[in-house]
Amino acid sequence: KRTLKALKDQGILIIASATTVEEARMVEAAGFDAVVAQGFEAGGTRSTFAGPYEAGEIGMLALVPQVVDAVKVPVIAAGGIADGRGIAAALMLGASAVQMGTAFLTCPESAVAPVWRKALVEARDHGTRLTAAFHGRPSRGIENRYVREMAGKEAMFPGFPIPYAFTGPLGKASADKGSPDFLSMAAGQAAALSRSLPAAELVETLVRETDEALARLTP
Repeated sequence: KRTLKALKDQGILIIASATTVEEARMVEAAGFDAVVAQGFEAGGTRSTFAGPYEAGEIGMLALVPQVVDAVKVPVIAAGGIADGRGIAAALMLGASAVQMGTAFLTCPESAVAPVWRKALVEARDHGTRLTAAFHGRPSRGIENRYVREMAGKEAMFPGFPIPYAFTGPLGKASADKGSPDFLSMAAGQAAALSRSLPAAELVETLVRETDEALARLTP
């Protein structure tokens, strides 16, 4: 509470993620200014904190309106949003804004490894998987050799974030050799919609697409 107050006293906006309605209520009660409703489609390690990971396996389309109804602070939608259609859908569900990650990984400004960028460009709708083998906590990314070979063995690993002490160097070595086999390549389920545009151009495109999508809903 003291930390939050100190940050707010400096005019800093405080936001936290939630993967369930219960978590969203906890975020609001703690005094945060907004909550990110993070759907199951999201890439990387999600923020489930108030229960087992399985409790947060809720898609963005179902999660956002329930969170909007449960809290009074602004809700930011995240997970599987890659173009203006997704943004428009989130706004129609009651979100005040969206958070996008994977969509920007193929921008030239992104620092992802070339093999990761290539995997995103070639991604298909079924190409991502959940695995705890990289970090010790479930994370969604593009399936590769390491993900396949570690399937079903995650219980053998120490808890988050200890496994990254050895998978991090392993991934770097793999990327340096131009191989995606052992690199953690975080990506959401909409990775196949990625576009290799400069970030500024992508933002302009997303705004235009959103306006067009919303316009189609107006009689």
